[in-house]
Amino acid sequence: MIRRVEVIPYALPLREPYVTSRGRLERRELILLRLTDADGLVGLGETTSMSLRGGRALEAIAAELRRLARLVADEPAGVSAHRLSRELGSPEAACALSIAVMDIELRREPAPAPAPVSVNATLSSGSPGEVASTAAAWAARGFSTFKLKLGTVDDVAQAEAVREAVGAEARIRVDANGAWSAGEATRILAQLEPVGIELCEQPVASLGEMAVVRAATEIPIAADESVTDPAGARRAAELGACDLATLKLAKVGGPVAAERGEWAMPVYVSSALEGPVGIAAAGRVAAAMDSAGAGAGIAHGLATQLLFAETVAARGPEIRDGTLVIPDGPGLGVELDDEALARHRL
Repeated sequence: MIRRVEVIPYALPLREPYVTSRGRLERRELILLRLTDADGLVGLGETTSMSLRGGRALEAIAAELRRLARLVADEPAGVSAHRLSRELGSPEAACALSIAVMDIELRREPAPAPAPVSVNATLSSGSPGEVASTAAAWAARGFSTFKLKLGTVDDVAQAEAVREAVGAEARIRVDANGAWSAGEATRILAQLEPVGIELCEQPVASLGEMAVVRAATEIPIAADESVTDPAGARRAAELGACDLATLKLAKVGGPVAAERGEWAMPVYVSSALEGPVGIAAAGRVAAAMDSAGAGAGIAHGLATQLLFAETVAARGPEIRDGTLVIPDGPGLGVELDDEALARHRL
C-alpha cells in the first residue's frame, strides 16, 4: 500500500545544445516521483515529457501525478499501486509510477544487478566537422555504435564525416525524427547506403510513408514515434513499414509495459533523455530483453547521461567502454544527491 507521494519537477543542463529536426534543447525537464509504502520503503520513479513528439506537456504530467498525492492524502491507510494507476491518463505518468513501484519491489526482494548492456553514442546534429569531432571523442571512450541525428542540414555530409572519423568497422545509425517526406527519405537513404548505415529511425512521420520508404531502401527501418504500443507495432508489421522498433519507457508507459508488450518485431530500448532513475530502469529492461533473446541484438540507446553537465545522483548507472553498467541495489541502485536535486528543482 502506498502512503505518500511526492512529485518533484526538475531540470538538468546539457553539456552542449541537443539539436534534432524537432528543435534544440539547452536542458532537459524531468519529473521525479517518490513513493513511500506502508513499510516505509521509498521508491523512485522518473519520467519526462514527449511533447516534441506529440505527447503531453511536463506540467500536465505533473498534474496527473499530483492527483495521486491527493488520493493518498484522502486515504491515510494507503492506496494500492493498481488503484493509483487507474488515475493516470498518459504513458508518461504511468512510466513514473511503474518505475517507482519497481524500485520498491527491488528493495523488498533484492535482485543482483544485470549484466552490462551495449549502448550507442548519441550525436547531436551539427556541421560535418563538429559531428565528426564528437564521434571521434565518443570512439575514444570505447563506443562502437553511433547514432546521428539528421533532418536538419548536410545530412549526407554529416554521415560521411562520422564514417571517416570512426572507421569502417563501427556501426552508424541515423534518426530523422520524422522530418523527411517519403521522397526526401528515399533520396537521402540512397545516398547513405554506400556509407554503411546500420538502421534509420523514423525517417518519415507516418507508417504509410514508412512502408514506401522501406520498400525503396536496403537500409533497415526502425519505428520510434509511430509505434507507442503493441497495437501500433502490429499495425506497422501488417503494413511492412519497418524492420524493428525502439522503445522508450516514457513513450510506452514504463518498464512493465515495455517488457510484457508483444511488439510483433525486434525491439531495442532508447532513452528519452531521462535522468539517472529512468536510465537505471531502462537499463534493467534492456538487460532482461537481451538475456531472454527478446531484443533486436543491437546496442541500446541508453548512454545519454553523458550528454548532461550535471546529475542529481550520488550513485547510479555508469557508462564504461560503450556499455551501460547498472549498479547493485538497494532497489534500482540509484542514490539521490539531495543538495543537487534541490539546486535543480523547478
